Amino acid sequence: MSGNSDDGFDRDGVGPADFDAFDPNPAPEATIDAEELLRPLLEPESSGLLRWRRQAVQAPILRLDNYYVKGRLNLRAADLDVLFRFENCRFEYPPDVREAKLLGLSFRRCWLPGLKARNFRSRNDVRLIHCRVEVDADRPEEGTDVLMNRTDRGMPNAAVNLTDAVVKGSVILTGTTIKHPKGKAFQGDRLAITGALLAYRLTTEGEVRIPGLRAGGNVNFSGARLDNPKGFALSGNGIVVSGNFLCETDNYDPSSPPRPFTAHGMVFMPNIHVDGDLVFKGAQLQVDPTGEILVDAWKTGDWYLDPYPAFIADRMYVHGNVEMGDGLRATGTLRMVNTHIGGALRLAKAEVTVPPNVEPPDRAIHLDGSEINGDLEGSDLRTRGQFRLADVTVKGNVFIRRGNLSHAKRDVVSARRSRVSGNIMLTECIMKGTVRLQGVTVGGSIDFRDSNIFEPEPEETGRWGVDLRSVHVARSVLLHSSPHASFRCDGGVTFDGAVIKRRLSIAGAVLQAGRDEIVLDAGDTVAEEFDLTPDEVPRGRVSLRGAQCGTLHDNMQLWYATGGIELEDFRYDALDDPIDLKDDEQIEERLKWLRHAMRGYRPGPYDQFATMLRECGNEEHADTVLMRKQQYRYESLAKGYGWFFGSGVRLWSWLQRWMVGYGYRPVRAVAWLLAMLVGGSLWFGLGSDDCVNDPERFVIVGERCVVNADDTGLEWNPVLYTVDLLVPIADFGNKGRWHMADADKWVSTGFIAMGWVLVTTVAAGVTRTLRRTNVN
Repeated sequence: MSGNSDDGFDRDGVGPADFDAFDPNPAPEATIDAEELLRPLLEPESSGLLRWRRQAVQAPILRLDNYYVKGRLNLRAADLDVLFRFENCRFEYPPDVREAKLLGLSFRRCWLPGLKARNFRSRNDVRLIHCRVEVDADRPEEGTDVLMNRTDRGMPNAAVNLTDAVVKGSVILTGTTIKHPKGKAFQGDRLAITGALLAYRLTTEGEVRIPGLRAGGNVNFSGARLDNPKGFALSGNGIVVSGNFLCETDNYDPSSPPRPFTAHGMVFMPNIHVDGDLVFKGAQLQVDPTGEILVDAWKTGDWYLDPYPAFIADRMYVHGNVEMGDGLRATGTLRMVNTHIGGALRLAKAEVTVPPNVEPPDRAIHLDGSEINGDLEGSDLRTRGQFRLADVTVKGNVFIRRGNLSHAKRDVVSARRSRVSGNIMLTECIMKGTVRLQGVTVGGSIDFRDSNIFEPEPEETGRWGVDLRSVHVARSVLLHSSPHASFRCDGGVTFDGAVIKRRLSIAGAVLQAGRDEIVLDAGDTVAEEFDLTPDEVPRGRVSLRGAQCGTLHDNMQLWYATGGIELEDFRYDALDDPIDLKDDEQIEERLKWLRHAMRGYRPGPYDQFATMLRECGNEEHADTVLMRKQQYRYESLAKGYGWFFGSGVRLWSWLQRWMVGYGYRPVRAVAWLLAMLVGGSLWFGLGSDDCVNDPERFVIVGERCVVNADDTGLEWNPVLYTVDLLVPIADFGNKGRWHMADADKWVSTGFIAMGWVLVTTVAAGVTRTLRRTNVN
């Protein structure tokens, strides 16, 4: 050692230049006794005990390079204004600075069997840079604080122990390797750091435990490799970080490839508070499903618990962004329940895989009850397991483009009752399982453009591929296709009870379900516009029961759904492509669609179709629809009455249809009246009565006989007589006064009956016309 200080001890010691601190057999000439190293700092007391001398004026640096420190470096409870700096040194026993107060402590390229630093106080940095800390499990003293046979709960057993330490600088662990497989590699419970915790490329075997950590700067584990597969790789309940918390890929060293943050074991950080960003970009997270912690959690039977968590940050509060993408790989659940994120949550290009099991359900990403003030962005996200975000509030947008999400025959996305201020975009995705957004409130649109959804969860009510029941959407819901791809759903799509301010669209979609299953359920859905124009005939039933829209855009494929359409109380105000007043072919085509869709007679859909046409000023086509409704009604009745009575119903229907158009064609009644007037006039005018040959019995007036001999002054006129028969309401003085016998009797009776039918039909038609005029 060389260089004497003013207070009587050597400050610097440099050993052999070729000394290798990582060689377990150091040369004798490179050995220094720990007591000799500390002797200049000690002075005898009268009692024979040693006490630490307080340094005066200037604070020295004790530096030691290239030495093997033999014996115990005991600085416990020391109070020294000395900065201890060791470089390329090897220690026989763990340095002991418990309860000590030092100016600083630095180890560079050193080998240590541990570091005891509980309740340590440092006024500068504490550094272990490119060091190796290995605990010898064969020694009687395992770890740094607890004997091998010690079983007291709560007692530390850590290779590097900074529990309750206070560092008025930074703690730097860059490039260091810490191995303690049977205990904790690093323990820093309630460690208070004025500066940063820098652990670039830290390598550990054993738990890294830092609950209650307080850091005034960043906490940076970028490039670190933490290995404790059956337990906690990183445990940090209640951490408070004034800067950023960084566990990302380290690209600093140009001579080595980028090194991602890797954790083999659970990353456990509930209640963490970060003033900046939380970054796990490119991180590699993996847990052992047979680990004791995970098995115990699985045995609880708590459905809300995630049995295979790789990352837990419940009740986390981050003022900035949370970055969990850009190549992040996790073989376990990313759990962030009831968290607050002041910025965005980014999951883009992440891959999260959870081992499959039956019960409880596996969740790849679990965000229940969280609040995100920015966007939730997950483009190119890959998951195997449920993406669950029930009761979540997102004050930005939810973007998942080109995602591949798999949780077959379960809910692959579950966002019940969540609130999104912007848009939900699940576009160009492949999703195995049910996408369940039941009860969500969206300030923008829900967009599933070009996504493929299959293998949904089977339920008693059907297999719903997309569940949008009771959603409230301020703009549109789009399950549509682009010119280059298509939206496909193997399973039902339900909007039951949804309120959509603008448009509901399945334009170009391909919807498939079982024949007896509902493939599209828009019951009680309210929207300004329905664009129901699938690319292919939907396989299954379609329900529009109780739905309401302002404008309906449809096509033939919709109405030919293989399971039919339920149309009771379906209301629409207009068609997207209005029907021209002269376009009778389109009316006939739509009536054909309507009848095919219902597979039977229902009056409501025809009434709605007619009401829509009438409100659009298309009166004639409205009456055509109502006529056809009556025709189908009688056909349905005829089928119910059997062959004999049914034939009578069909005949009566035929007569009404051709004579008066079921009352909706009163002009036909007038034509029939005129025809019957002509026919009756010819019949009665050209015919004769045999009564004129029996003057003793009948009073003969011209060519006919009167019934009552007192009727005088009558003049036979076949035209007036026919008019009197056909107009039942008024009596023109001919009906009932002329004698009719044989065929004339039956003809006149028939004319009276037909007169009643035709005249009342004309009156009803006129009444409907007047009523519509008054309403308009």
